[in-house]
Amino acid sequence: MKNLLYIILCGAVIGLFAPSCAHTAEQDGLGHHHHHDHEAHDHHDHDHEGHDHEHEGHDHEGEEHHGHEKENQAGIIHLTEAQIEEFGVKSTVVEPQEFSEVIKVSGQIMSAPDDRSVVSAKSSGIVTFASGITQGAKVNRGQSIATVSAKGMAGGDSNEAARVAYEAAKLELDRLTPLHADGIVSTRDYNAAKQAYEQAKAAYSGSASGSYAAAATSGIITALLVSQGEFVNAGQPIAEISGNRELTLRADLPEKYYKLLPTITTASFRTAYSDQVISLSELGGHRISENAAVGSRPGYLPLYFRFNNNGSVVSGTPAEIYLIGTPRKDVIAVPVASLSEQQGQLFVFVQLDEDCFKKVPVVTGQSNGQLVEIISGLKEGERVVTEGTTFVRLAETSGVVPEGHSHTH
Repeated sequence: MKNLLYIILCGAVIGLFAPSCAHTAEQDGLGHHHHHDHEAHDHHDHDHEGHDHEHEGHDHEGEEHHGHEKENQAGIIHLTEAQIEEFGVKSTVVEPQEFSEVIKVSGQIMSAPDDRSVVSAKSSGIVTFASGITQGAKVNRGQSIATVSAKGMAGGDSNEAARVAYEAAKLELDRLTPLHADGIVSTRDYNAAKQAYEQAKAAYSGSASGSYAAAATSGIITALLVSQGEFVNAGQPIAEISGNRELTLRADLPEKYYKLLPTITTASFRTAYSDQVISLSELGGHRISENAAVGSRPGYLPLYFRFNNNGSVVSGTPAEIYLIGTPRKDVIAVPVASLSEQQGQLFVFVQLDEDCFKKVPVVTGQSNGQLVEIISGLKEGERVVTEGTTFVRLAETSGVVPEGHSHTH
């Protein structure tokens, strides 16, 4: 009977001093004052050996463990103000907002057709690329990419023949010009000599060692179409250059979404080499195809968007694309960074007060790569962690208890 009364008394003390998120300074003072009325124990007439009630000898491990277990069951996570600031934990109030229908597809970044140029050989011969010309090299308009020479080949160097014809035509024009001015040579003969000179000049590249292949536009060499020392014919493409100023985004839309085509106006995308989601609206992007074209991939319809390159996007790379459709109002949505996944279940952390958080399971809907629709689990007005989610999760699993909540002496 005496033991039963003692157990009941200890349980009452533990319940009184159990930690709580709604603690006050007065409660903290009570939680650390352990005055014991020994008169209450006198009438039990039992030996106090093994029951030392001095403050230093009193064992609070059972009380502390019991209190923490209660907190963990309630799902409450405690962080000090210093921890919140140090690890950048931030939160925001949930409010209904406009959220557009989203279709997540794959695609590719491509050069805009009018932002590309091809360098072609002006004559037949052996290609010799200029120093520093490789795929990825930056070139300026008019810069020499390569020379093409037939010197030493059977049939002779056509450019050498063009040089001889050019020099002969120039000499003839120089001879007739003063005679035409004096009226000795007719205008018809003078014009014929001038025409021959212009034709010879156009046929001659200006180099005795061969013809030059020059860049028509400034940009980056995206492809070398021939190898060093390879024979090419006149007019054959040698290299491709991309200005990289405007790019095209191709989105491969599954055919099952065909009816949603009229509602798709813009998109966001994320490249394979970056975690950043880029909105086309931020790059002056727009859809350039009213209707989906027939694609090379069976079961998919390609959609095309044009946008200005800010220097962070590389042509030719694959992309994860979020096609943006009809907007919906009064949708609860949170940043992607707010979500935490545990054993296949998604959670967010709701901030209850300055230093207390609670893990809340949610059911998600669509995502545009930046925001995620919350179908259930959150209500308007609740404050959700938007930054530092990982740290709050670690604090939950490690059972962090801030100052003022520990009963250890």
